Amino acid sequence: MNKSPFYTSILSILLLVAPHAQAEDVSFYQAWKAVLTNNDSLAAERASVEQAQYKQDASGAMNLPSITLSANYTRLDDDVDVSPSDLADSTSLGSSALTKAFDGMLTSTLMDKDVFTSSIRAIWPIFTGGRISAAQDIAAGQKDEAKYMLQMKQQAKFEDLSKYYFGVVLAQQVLATRKEVEKGLQQHFDHAKKMEQQGQIARVQRLQAEVAYDKAKVETKKAQRDVEIAQMALTHLLKANALAQPSTKLFTNQSLPPMQAFLDKTLSEYPGLSILDAKEKQADGLADVEKGKYYPEVYVYGNYKLYSDDTLVGNASPDWLVGVGVSIPLVDTSGRSDKVSAAHMAKKQVGYLRAQAKQDLSLLVEKTYREANQSLEEYNGLASSVSMAQENIRLQKKAFSQGLSTSLDVVDAEMYLNSIKTQRSAAAYQYVLSLSRLLAVSGEMDSFNQYQQYKGLEAQ
Repeated sequence: MNKSPFYTSILSILLLVAPHAQAEDVSFYQAWKAVLTNNDSLAAERASVEQAQYKQDASGAMNLPSITLSANYTRLDDDVDVSPSDLADSTSLGSSALTKAFDGMLTSTLMDKDVFTSSIRAIWPIFTGGRISAAQDIAAGQKDEAKYMLQMKQQAKFEDLSKYYFGVVLAQQVLATRKEVEKGLQQHFDHAKKMEQQGQIARVQRLQAEVAYDKAKVETKKAQRDVEIAQMALTHLLKANALAQPSTKLFTNQSLPPMQAFLDKTLSEYPGLSILDAKEKQADGLADVEKGKYYPEVYVYGNYKLYSDDTLVGNASPDWLVGVGVSIPLVDTSGRSDKVSAAHMAKKQVGYLRAQAKQDLSLLVEKTYREANQSLEEYNGLASSVSMAQENIRLQKKAFSQGLSTSLDVVDAEMYLNSIKTQRSAAAYQYVLSLSRLLAVSGEMDSFNQYQQYKGLEAQ
């Protein structure tokens, strides 16, 4: 895989720093707790859950009355006055010369041109056609969706951790195998040099042993670099202050529980299906909100006067008032009928998504279960190959010392043992990854430690 220059530069810096850092043993359980505590993406999802919870709590206030304190200042062009002739004009008698004569003496100011009022107002909805309860159901559905999204993110991080953590373990096992090969080829090279000096083998066979030994040293250094890279990736995932050194080894189990147990648990517990349930709940709420617009809204209202100007109008106005109001929608321009249909289509869409999700989950569980068993069979089946390869090395070395086999025969035997051990370690690694995925999708991540600690047979 090609790497960008920037990635290569950063990786080089990390590798320079790595040897000077103090490694710290970390079990898989400790690593998982560190991911749950320190991972930023999980922290973001938890913040999303809290946000949704606050919104749900806020929706509960919709049942309460809204109370406002208001103060108003108004500037008129002039005072509002009333004279006897004005009063007479408003009656059937009309004004007369007599009433006009009193205008200058009996004129009264109803309202100053500077008007200031203050009051407390309250409106309490007592029937909204179910829109308030529907809005609260939507908020509850959004909180549930956020909660299950967090669970899905945790499952994904559990799989990531398994990949990173046991990737380090696999790299270390490969390194150990490479070192064994290097040591064996070194011994073979030393033996070949002595035999060449004694004239027992040709120079070309000694060169073949030397080439194989040099190549083994290169492969060992490459394996060491692979360990450092994997270890730095794990340390970064855990946000550890020291290099993370896995203490949990690769393992296998004698057998797995029946596949149906994983399948039933997945289809009942997988948070992705619960997310669809939450979305269906929100769709029902949206439909109820739009249906509620067809019903009248009934509310109680009241007003209490706190302050008014000392004028006839101010003094004559009542200190408080209460009443009941009804609002009936006659013509609505929001397209409520189409929105109701859209909400029903959203619910229908969720139904299709749920059916497809169940099919995909069933396929995923079956595929992963079969992969786990395949890796288990491969690991167990290669045990005899390891024994045979070890015996073959012993025989080839003995035959070489007697001049009955060539240097290439010994090298091939060493490389074959290396490939078998590496393949066996890779099979154990794939088994652990498949097991991690099965436990993640079925919501049984907490039982991973039981498979490793109580049922595990440490991979060799």
